[in-house]
Amino acid sequence: MTTLRDIAAELDLSPATVSRALNGFPEVNEQTRMLVQQTAARMNYRPNQFARQLVSGRSGMIGMIIKSTEETYGNVAFFQVMSGLSTLLAEDDLDLIFQASRDHDIVAPYERMLNKTSPDAFILMGPEKDDPRISYLQSKGIPFVVHGRVGDANYAFYDIDNRHVTSSVVDMLCDLGHTRIAMINGPEPLTFAQERLSGFLSGLEKHGLTVPETAIRHGLLTSDQGYTAALSLLSGRSGPKPTAIVCASTTVADGVYRAAKDLNLSIPSDLSVVAHDDAIPEMRAVNFEPALTVTRSPIRDASAPLSQSVRKLLKGEKPENLQTIAKSELIIRNSTAPAPSERTA
Repeated sequence: MTTLRDIAAELDLSPATVSRALNGFPEVNEQTRMLVQQTAARMNYRPNQFARQLVSGRSGMIGMIIKSTEETYGNVAFFQVMSGLSTLLAEDDLDLIFQASRDHDIVAPYERMLNKTSPDAFILMGPEKDDPRISYLQSKGIPFVVHGRVGDANYAFYDIDNRHVTSSVVDMLCDLGHTRIAMINGPEPLTFAQERLSGFLSGLEKHGLTVPETAIRHGLLTSDQGYTAALSLLSGRSGPKPTAIVCASTTVADGVYRAAKDLNLSIPSDLSVVAHDDAIPEMRAVNFEPALTVTRSPIRDASAPLSQSVRKLLKGEKPENLQTIAKSELIIRNSTAPAPSERTA
C-alpha cells in the first residue's frame, strides 16, 4: 500500500509537504500541488481514513437512516435510490452509511450515529410535517439534504411537484367526463401524500367538483393496500362508486386492477385508473393489461441531485441555493377512457 512517505521519496519532498498538497493547504504552490496529486494517482495512493479525518476534520461518510418497516424491505424504488447515491458519492470518495431503525423517537438514531461515526452530512428520506429531524440537525449545524420538502423549506432538498402530479391527472379525467373520482394515497403523515391530496382537491375544486371523505384512502404503497381500498370504494358501501381511481403508485394500481377483475369490472370501460410511476423495473406501467396511464417521475433520478447537493454543502454552498422541484410527465395509455355515462355507443 502506497504511503505519504512513498510519494515524498518519489518526488524528493517532505511527507509534510505531500500531506499539505493533498489536503489543499494554501502554502503549497499550484505546480507542486498538481505534481503531488498526479503522482498520488499514478501510485494508487489511498489516504488513511483516520489520518484524513484528523487533518480535515471530516469523516468522508454520509449518513442515511430510515424507518424499518415491512414495506421498506420490499421497496425496490428505495433501493434504487440507495444504490445510485452510493455509486455517485463514491466518485467523490464519500461513503454512504445506512441504518434502518425501529426507534419510536426518530431523532435518537441520528444522535447515536453522530456520536459513533460522525458523518459529515445526512440525506433524509420521507419527511413529515414539522419533522423533528430537520430542526435537530439544524440546531447541531450538521449539513443535510432532504428527498422531499416540508412547507417553506430553508434547507437543501430535491422533490417533485406533487401537487401538479395529481392536479394534472384530475384535469385529464375531468376532460374525459369523470365526476366521481377517488384517490388511494400514500401514508397520511408524509408530506408527499399531503401535497398530492392538496393537488387532487384543488383540481376537483377548479372543475366545480367535491369529493366525499370516504373517497380518499391513505395507506402503504402496496398492492394489497390498493386491492383492499379499491374493493371498499367499488362496492358502493361507503358512497357512490367511482368511475376513476387515482393511485399513489403503480404497486397500488396493481391492487386496483386485481380488485376490478374480482368485481368483473372492465378497465377502462367501467373504471379508469391512473397512477404515479417511479419507473420500477419489476412493476412497469406499460406491461399492465391494459397499459397504465401514469404521471412518470423515475425515483432513481433523485440520486444525482441529492448527491450533488451533499458535495456542494460540504464545499460551503448555502442550503437555500440547493433546492430543486422537478415536474412529472403525464403519459396517457389505455387504462383511461371517457366516463361510462359520457361514452357513446
